[in-house]
Amino acid sequence: MKRGRKTNEASSSSSEETTEKESKRNKVIDEKSVVVHSPDWANLLQDIILQVFQYLPLLDRAHASQVCRSWNQVFHMPDLWRCFEFELNQPATSYLRATHPELIKQIIKKHSNHLQYVSFKVVDSSKESAEAACDILSQLVNCSLKTLGLISTARPSFMDLPKSHFISALTVVFVNSKSLSSLKIDDTPVDDPSLKVLVANNSDTLKLLKMSSCPHVSPAGILCVADQCHGLRELALNYHLLSDELLLALSSEKHVRLEHLRIDVVSENPGQTQFHTIQKSSWDAFIKHSPKVNLVMYFFLYEEEFDPFFRYEIPVTHLYFGRSVSKDVLGRVGMTCPRLVELVVCANGLRPLDEELIRIAERCKYLSAVGLGECEVSCSAFVEFVKMCGGRLSQLSIMEEVLIPDQKYSLEQIHWEVSKHLGRVWFPDMMPTW
Repeated sequence: MKRGRKTNEASSSSSEETTEKESKRNKVIDEKSVVVHSPDWANLLQDIILQVFQYLPLLDRAHASQVCRSWNQVFHMPDLWRCFEFELNQPATSYLRATHPELIKQIIKKHSNHLQYVSFKVVDSSKESAEAACDILSQLVNCSLKTLGLISTARPSFMDLPKSHFISALTVVFVNSKSLSSLKIDDTPVDDPSLKVLVANNSDTLKLLKMSSCPHVSPAGILCVADQCHGLRELALNYHLLSDELLLALSSEKHVRLEHLRIDVVSENPGQTQFHTIQKSSWDAFIKHSPKVNLVMYFFLYEEEFDPFFRYEIPVTHLYFGRSVSKDVLGRVGMTCPRLVELVVCANGLRPLDEELIRIAERCKYLSAVGLGECEVSCSAFVEFVKMCGGRLSQLSIMEEVLIPDQKYSLEQIHWEVSKHLGRVWFPDMMPTW
């Protein structure tokens, strides 16, 4: 019996050893058979590569095109070049990387007929960068652009160029595009004759024109655009170009309803700019024709220059005061702006605006966004203002220094009271958000 037991134990032990050896052997085989596959970037779907390339700057895009044949094919696909921004600066004056001029020439040579949505972003104030932009514009002879934007983030840029040089380059685009629908040419020396060229070639398609700070354009020049471009839906210009004739032209039966009109009212030197008055009848005709238009007005005036404004009802919807504005003017805003939706006051002075805010809350029934900077309002008046406006105030940006504690509310108490009337948690801002 003992001998049999020992035999069985030896047999069992031998079997376990054999099983363990086979297990180790299989594990080694499995580990050797595992192959780690690295991503096959060359066989990515071209649609995916195209999406990635669209977010890359031109120089990075060009480098990526050298990775493989498939990526190079995507680099030359027409869809990649329909929308493009040329970023220009001089290395000596900017730390930002610019688009390489030689690379730009190659792109224009191969893809100019594909470009449709183009913007030129000059990120320094050098004359050389603006000249480079004009040189590129003059090469776009085979383009049929739908959108053109000339953006200068630092002045004077385009205004430093000889007027004839700029106009010559710009008219190349106007003549060759034939289907331009959006044009943004702020701070440029564009003039009346060049606008006539624009109208002659793109009157049926132009829908947006943004041309603030263009001193060589006269009211007659912008009136020519309004008379001929009946599909114009968005317009942005300086106040000196606004006239009764322009508003009436935009109100004619043959003109589509304007959706957005932005007016910049700017004075660089106090007392040296004379501002004309627009007749109430012209505003009335304009609103009758385009009842849903957003009328946006930016004021950068000195206090003594506001006299011609807010003397009678004006259909402004969005109102921004970039400099100090008096209590009297804000009081007139409450009386004359019944369509007001948004109000931003960057500065006022040291006299509280309690009565003015209450009047605005009473009269401006559509007001839904308010921003106050260097002003003063008592906490009690502010709570009453919010109570009157109620939950329609979707945006309320008030600097903490604006609110003056009084007998009824302290700064610690006011956010609870305002939050109750708004129906959401609210706190004063530590920094401007507009």
